[in-house]
Amino acid sequence: MDLITSRSVVGRFYRTLEQNVGASWMNGVSMEFNSDQASENYAWLGQVPGMREWIGGRQPKGLTENGITIANKHYEGTLEVQLRDLRRDKTGQVNVRIDEFAVRANTHWASLLSRLIINGESTACYDGQFFFDTDHQEGDSPSQSNDLDIDISTLPTAVHGSVSAPSVGEFAAALMLAIQALTGFKDDRGEPMNEDAQTFLVMVPTSLYAVALAAVSLPMVDNGNANIVPGIPNFKIQVAQNARLTWADKFAVYRTDGRVKPFIRQQETPVSLKVKGEGSEFEFDYDAWQFGLDTWRNVGYGYWQHAVLVTMT
Repeated sequence: MDLITSRSVVGRFYRTLEQNVGASWMNGVSMEFNSDQASENYAWLGQVPGMREWIGGRQPKGLTENGITIANKHYEGTLEVQLRDLRRDKTGQVNVRIDEFAVRANTHWASLLSRLIINGESTACYDGQFFFDTDHQEGDSPSQSNDLDIDISTLPTAVHGSVSAPSVGEFAAALMLAIQALTGFKDDRGEPMNEDAQTFLVMVPTSLYAVALAAVSLPMVDNGNANIVPGIPNFKIQVAQNARLTWADKFAVYRTDGRVKPFIRQQETPVSLKVKGEGSEFEFDYDAWQFGLDTWRNVGYGYWQHAVLVTMT
């Protein structure tokens, strides 16, 4: 077996990085922006006006000045490999670790976004309210909640479970209430904001994955009762399992076909791999190589109106 070189490691890392796209739900719930400075300001300037009958001339409407600033942060990850391990590796284990290193780099966005989601009930978004909150209000909109508490024992289902293990019927009914809330949100002009929404993503912790899949796919639930969720005309509902969520009794619903997403991914520099390899002082001093990941990026909240958190009580 040929001795591994640092150049071959770098090539393998970038090939794996390109082939592995990261969490499947990431692009549906977040939008990526490139950055060229320490921080970026996102001016969520409200909604454009709708059409009205022309009476008494035009009536121009300005835009609100709400916005958020996202500062880039520096992230790293460093792998050290002893030369003796490179020399003795007969089964390709070093290459396996390099592949895993690339996969970990691609899961970094999922890690940052998941932390954002988990903290959504205690962290402010562009309107000054918590991202998941019960009293969002802008301009001419009413007070609106995207943080729902649903007592599953009161839902019209034949079979009842618990908040951490709901029946399929309970989950389906709670999901419908979340979609109903999301599609009813009004913008700062008092106009429906999601009336054209057709594609949704239901994000659940691992413990709720099976019941969520059943709720969006089975035509019949519990004791043979009809399940309306799979048959909603023109709706597409995807279920995403997020093992990083710490919830046991919650799930989130996102609109994924809007032009603005619930979350922002901001990147100043892409992931790069730096090497202390053959001939380096580090190799001379420590008889080892180091491979270091490097990136400047961060995440933030976009439209709360495209997200609903459900806590089953």
